[in-house]
Amino acid sequence: MHIVDVVTAAGTIALAAEGSAFHPPSMKDFFPPAIWFEGTPFEVNRIVLIRFLAIGLLLGFFALVIRKLAVVPSRGQSVAEMLLDFVRVNIVEESMGKEKAKRFLPLITTIFFLVLSLNLMGFIPGINMAGTATIAVPLLLALIVYVTYHAAGVQAQGLGHYVKNQIVLPGVPWPLHIILIPIEFLTKFVIQPATLTLRLTINMMVGHLLLVLCFAATWFFFFDASVGFKAFGFLTLFGGIFMTLLKTLVAFLQAYIFALLASIYINQAMAEEH
Repeated sequence: MHIVDVVTAAGTIALAAEGSAFHPPSMKDFFPPAIWFEGTPFEVNRIVLIRFLAIGLLLGFFALVIRKLAVVPSRGQSVAEMLLDFVRVNIVEESMGKEKAKRFLPLITTIFFLVLSLNLMGFIPGINMAGTATIAVPLLLALIVYVTYHAAGVQAQGLGHYVKNQIVLPGVPWPLHIILIPIEFLTKFVIQPATLTLRLTINMMVGHLLLVLCFAATWFFFFDASVGFKAFGFLTLFGGIFMTLLKTLVAFLQAYIFALLASIYINQAMAEEH
C-alpha cells in the first residue's frame, strides 16, 4: 500500500512537464506552500502538520498504553516497555551510569521517541515526509541538548572550572594549547550542536529525495518512456523498495544516535576531567 501510494505521488513529479521528460524531485519538496497564517511566525504548512500529527500519534499511543496497563502486558504495552527499557539501559545508563541516568532519563526518552515518531512519518501513505527532514525540529532539539549539557556542567563544576575543563586538555605541553584551545572551544561550543542538527536533517532529507527519485523514475519508465527503456522501471522499482527498507533502518538509527550523543555530551560536561 505504501509503495503504491509513493509511486502515484511520485508520478505527479514525472508528469509535471509537457511531453515525456523526466523531472526528478527537488528541494521544493521541503518548502511547501502555507496552509494557514501565511507570512506570520505561526505559519502552518504540510510539514508542520506532519509534526503535529506525529506528536498526536505518539501521545495517543502512550495514552492508550497507560489506560490499559496490566500484569500480563498487551502487545502495545510490550512494545512500549521494550522501547523504554532500551532507552534506559542501552542509551542513558550505558553512557551515564545509573545515578546520573535518573536525572536525565525523562529528557533523553522524550528526545528518542519524538525523533523516532517524526522519522517514521515518512512511511505513512499520503504523507511520505519525515518531520525531521527540515532543519527546524533537529535544530530545536540540538539547542535543548546544548543548553542542558552546558547547564549541567556549570552546575556540577562551577562556571570557571567548567569552561577551563572543556577547552584545556590536561597533560599537553603549553605551546600546543595555542592550537588546541581554539579547536576544543569550537568542538564543545559550536561543532557539537551543529553536527547533532545536520546529521539528523541531512539523513532524513536525502532519504526522502532518493525514495521519491526511485519511484518517480519507476513511473516514468513504466508509463512515459519508449518501449526499449521500460525494463529499467524494474530496476528503479527494486531500488525504491530497497530504499524503503534502508530508510526504515535509518529512522530508528538516527533516533538512537541523537539520543545517545545527547547522553554522552551531558555526561562529558559533568565529568571532572576529559
